[in-house]
Amino acid sequence: MSLQAPSDIVMIRPHAFRSNPETSGDNAFQVAGDGPEIAARALAEFDTAVETLRNAGVTVHVFDDFGDRDTPDSVFPNNWFSTHAGGHVAIYPMFAENRRRERRWDVIDMLKRAYRVQDVIDYSGLELDGLALEGTGAMVLDHIGRVAYVARSRRADPVLLERFCTHFSFEPMAFDAADEAGRAIYHTNVLMGIGTDFALIGLSLITDPVRRREVADRLAETGRAVIDLTPAQIAAFAGNAIELEGERRLLALSARALEALRPDQIAVIERSARLLPLSVPTIETAGGSVRCMIAGIHLSRRAVSKSERIAA
Repeated sequence: MSLQAPSDIVMIRPHAFRSNPETSGDNAFQVAGDGPEIAARALAEFDTAVETLRNAGVTVHVFDDFGDRDTPDSVFPNNWFSTHAGGHVAIYPMFAENRRRERRWDVIDMLKRAYRVQDVIDYSGLELDGLALEGTGAMVLDHIGRVAYVARSRRADPVLLERFCTHFSFEPMAFDAADEAGRAIYHTNVLMGIGTDFALIGLSLITDPVRRREVADRLAETGRAVIDLTPAQIAAFAGNAIELEGERRLLALSARALEALRPDQIAVIERSARLLPLSVPTIETAGGSVRCMIAGIHLSRRAVSKSERIAA
């Protein structure tokens, strides 16, 4: 098993999916869209993605969002909580007001029941001070090398980043990143994804050439193959992928992302992971893709007691 690749995940089924107007200002990947037909397509894409992941041996905990609290981005739960080896859970402050309503304690209660949770550190109250750190969207975490890579944005407050890294023993590595039109990258996980033996990253989007080299070197120091993605590949969500452990090690990414990868890049990935494409074109109109849909569980499972086995 790899520290980087969780075998268990949380996903939120969106019953009232739509593009979020409160996040469109800084999310250049987002396309406006609303209505029952769009919601129905997103729901079907979600259910097929869950089935594909489960068939590949991944344990998927699904929670339904019935759309009664105006949570258009609920399908992206990795932004409001994360889990960490040793039994630690973090809950994050969100930038957009309607995204704050995505936090739900039934998810945390499930984690406490099914996994060994030592503590829950809740940063969400810092929203009152105008601070945001949107989980593993804002941070791409190297769980092996203990580095938190962060593209600077209003969704990744530097003071809160330092606090998180102190609490969870990560080294912060922040940088500025922008697309070809000069628009800042809103979440780091659309720019890069880290696996056990490789890293996907759009290096050319890191604006400072010195910092660009430092980031590439830091990734290579861990023995990973650095797969440099073009701006067009980043726009196709090729960086928004997550390594998982199923029947074997997997790289979950969207079908669109896989189509954007070159054969030589695919060959590097397939040396250590099987590519698992998921077709989510409607969900991608909200400005996120497969990695955003998946909250990995980096916790140890609890042993099932005799009484629990009888009840089951």
